[in-house]
Amino acid sequence: MTGAPDLDLSADVLTLTRVLVDTPSVSGDERALADAVETVLRALGGLEVERVGDTVLARTNLGRDTRVVLAGHLDTVPIADNVPSRVEDGRLYGCGTSDMKSGDAVMLRLAGRFGVPGAEPAHDLTFVFYDNEEVESVKSGLGRVVRERRGWLYGDLAVLLEPTDGEIEAGCQGTLRAVLEVPGHRAHSARSWLGVNAIHGAAGILATLAGHRAREVDIDGCTYREGLNAVRIEGGVAGNVVPDLCRVTVNFRYAPDRDEDAAEAHVREVFAGAIDAGATLTVVDNAGGALPGLTEPAAAAFVTAVGRPARAKLGWTDVARFAALGIPAVNYGPGDPKLAHTREEHVLVERLQPAEDALTTYLSEPTARGANA
Repeated sequence: MTGAPDLDLSADVLTLTRVLVDTPSVSGDERALADAVETVLRALGGLEVERVGDTVLARTNLGRDTRVVLAGHLDTVPIADNVPSRVEDGRLYGCGTSDMKSGDAVMLRLAGRFGVPGAEPAHDLTFVFYDNEEVESVKSGLGRVVRERRGWLYGDLAVLLEPTDGEIEAGCQGTLRAVLEVPGHRAHSARSWLGVNAIHGAAGILATLAGHRAREVDIDGCTYREGLNAVRIEGGVAGNVVPDLCRVTVNFRYAPDRDEDAAEAHVREVFAGAIDAGATLTVVDNAGGALPGLTEPAAAAFVTAVGRPARAKLGWTDVARFAALGIPAVNYGPGDPKLAHTREEHVLVERLQPAEDALTTYLSEPTARGANA
């Protein structure tokens, strides 16, 4: 791991992104970058700063009627021979360029503008740079803040600078994983009629999945398309044994008008026939989604400032953590989500400054007063 870099918030957003990318911060190894972020934010002089593990929190306390939370994770997936960064044909290549160090760079530029004495943002601002987003949820730095420093996260709107290719992606889907176990009876494959083949017994489950029609639902003008898919199948003992157990893991991506209980109830309803026939269904993971909340004044004003219509976020992001606190949240960042976690990950240079400019405009102009400030 390299030492903590010197971050110059007066540098343009491209230069700042490159410094962040060139400081490796794979999940669990974010300390050097968190140290640098903490140091530069404390030096601004207009922010209250707190450190929680390798998460850095900073906020203004100007007595504004509204507060906007800006959040981004510092970690990346493992490096794939794509550090240091390079610029080529109008693209900045490197691990984390899209997901999401370009978004972090925008946040740091905004902190440098609005986090100094005498700055006059239209809202009070909270900046959250957190660790361990790309790994299991229990390690999430943002989750730790929810548990230990919840007061730092309240606001009228939260903006996560996750990669959205410069579009606003509102809310997010929920995600549920369940395992269906189909029993059978083991036998020698030469005398298969003496057994019950559990893999064959899973055929009805697969047919149900193949025939499933995804529901589409419109919320605040955003269309969420659900999906129910088999993502793993396990079964078999040996090449000469009729298997007595088959497991099918399914993933349900559900619209945010369903809560966790409703999502589980739907999955159980879909597989009611298999369950009646002897299969068991166990939910192993269930994370609720987030409603877009675009009718909230702060969110509506953000859409206006960006000047582009919002679309549904197809996938789960940490906006769900804010939604659970009753805070409208959107995803908005310069990176391309299709390139996240890839060896060829990059961000279009032309996306960087417009993202900073749109947020600067929004944070500089008063909006209708919210209720959560």
